[in-house]
Amino acid sequence: MDLIETTRQFVAKVLAGEPSTHDMSHIERVENTCIRIHEKEGGDLQVLRLAALLHDVGIVKEHEEGGNHAQYSAEIAREFLNDNGAEAELIDHVASCILSHRFSRGMQAQTIEAKILQDADRIDALGAVGIFRSLVSMGALRTLKQTIGTVKETSMNAYTEDPFDGFYEYMEKKPFKIKDRLNTETAKEIADQRLTIMQTYLEQLKEETTQERDNG
Repeated sequence: MDLIETTRQFVAKVLAGEPSTHDMSHIERVENTCIRIHEKEGGDLQVLRLAALLHDVGIVKEHEEGGNHAQYSAEIAREFLNDNGAEAELIDHVASCILSHRFSRGMQAQTIEAKILQDADRIDALGAVGIFRSLVSMGALRTLKQTIGTVKETSMNAYTEDPFDGFYEYMEKKPFKIKDRLNTETAKEIADQRLTIMQTYLEQLKEETTQERDNG
């Protein structure tokens, strides 16, 4: 089995039962988006795929202990790739991409591979999938707070008394600001399409919830 598929199996095992939206479906969508962007923007495809597969492998530790899952993921990636015979240069490059991927940390990507990973991860917060993920994530975070007391300080909108208020706050803070922070023209083109979907949904949601308040 090659390193890509070995990595895929390892990550799937680590993330089995992951309660938020950093699950294996997210991982593989990010991988596929990396491949799509790579077709036009270039870069080392092996580095991209490994970084995409491993970029959230530390999320379970973040749920349990707090902290920064990008840092945890980079550390886990280094250990895993070293144990599986990867060369030091490859390990360093993959870990560097993972460290800079996280939206809320505002880190600058230094290589084309890191830029593409950032873009692909951010694009998965957009469009119909982005809406779905945001709502599932809010529910998961509320549940984690109630069950084990974990509070994610970078996602305080998840804990509002009225979930609609939290969702609107999230939409104002993140999705519609993502395009300006993307690195590649290919990613910006994809973002345009997905933001149109989100804008239509948000307008309809506001109309329906306003009607509810007026009728109430």
